[in-house]
Amino acid sequence: MHQKLAAHQTLEINENCISDLYLSKIETETSETSKITWFKTQYSDCMELYVDTETVAKHFASHRSWFCQCAHPMKVEPLGENGYDLLVGKFGSFGYQLEVRVGLELVPPDSTGTYRIRDIKVPNYTAPGYEIQFQSEMRLVELPTDQFCNQKEIEKLRLPPVITGAKWNLDLTVGVKFPEFIQKMSPSLIEKTGNKLLQKIVRQVSRYLSYKTQIDFHNTYNLPFPKQRKRK
Repeated sequence: MHQKLAAHQTLEINENCISDLYLSKIETETSETSKITWFKTQYSDCMELYVDTETVAKHFASHRSWFCQCAHPMKVEPLGENGYDLLVGKFGSFGYQLEVRVGLELVPPDSTGTYRIRDIKVPNYTAPGYEIQFQSEMRLVELPTDQFCNQKEIEKLRLPPVITGAKWNLDLTVGVKFPEFIQKMSPSLIEKTGNKLLQKIVRQVSRYLSYKTQIDFHNTYNLPFPKQRKRK
């Protein structure tokens, strides 16, 4: 890795892996005693589903029937009653590569209607050179159809008077064990580059997963899925 770190960053989603992250030129393995460098990001979004909240809540409760296919091309295996083992993708370049894998639990809503997703341990697996702390909260809110469609410039079609917004917030912390020669670089450069790239990954993967979930949901219930009008 060298001072032109940012010039080597790319990210894309395809059918082979959810993302390819090129941090820089790394030619040595990290050791068990390597210092962990932490990167953090927060992300918020809202996924609109064009039906009442009761139908959405029932659909989310049956996530076993749709989550794995919506997460594709990530490889996903069920874990316990509400957990999943996700193979997110390969990250690396020039002879050094990490295959990121994380366990997530979709916690049922509590008495306030708050859904949570948290990281859980994947049985018989130790992450090689990284740690992930994943905490997300989501609530279902009713959105007036007329107001929402006017703001987003979309056609109302056969929509009900009120639709559902799944509003969620994510706190993500990732720790990476870099080789010693990378740790000698400017800490501010490493932090700035890592945080920026983490934000890009989260934004792209989240939007991709949300879109696939929307398409699957509306197809399952034979509901219209309006598209945003093209701006002139």
